[in-house]
Amino acid sequence: MLSPTPLDRAFLGRGWRFPVLPDAQGRLGWAEAETRIEQSIWLVLATRRGERVMRPDFGCGIHDLVFEPNAEIVHGLIEAEVQAALVRWEPRIDVLAVDAIAAEGQPNVMLIRIDYRVRDTNTIHNLVYPFFINEGPGL
Repeated sequence: MLSPTPLDRAFLGRGWRFPVLPDAQGRLGWAEAETRIEQSIWLVLATRRGERVMRPDFGCGIHDLVFEPNAEIVHGLIEAEVQAALVRWEPRIDVLAVDAIAAEGQPNVMLIRIDYRVRDTNTIHNLVYPFFINEGPGL
């Protein structure tokens, strides 16, 4: 497969690097292409629905599950929430798989692995998002 031309990669986007922080010269950093998509996925997952005043429907519902047990049934709920949020808010990718697992030796950490394909370039990527939970009493 030929490398995409700069015109083809325009769909992947360019924007402020996340988190938005100035560099040593006081300029804002930029992220482009696949890096921009990865940062956008991270932003969708890190944003609680209702958090943005002008876009209250933006974000992911995993934050409503933060006090649930780190159990398989909750992993399934997390996987469904992540899948739905990314399908809705990141049109540049196809979500191939979402898997949530308990981090070994860390009962309050759930690792969410997302496998996705960038539509414009047909390249496959993955991202692991650490989700910190605080299990409820008696669990």
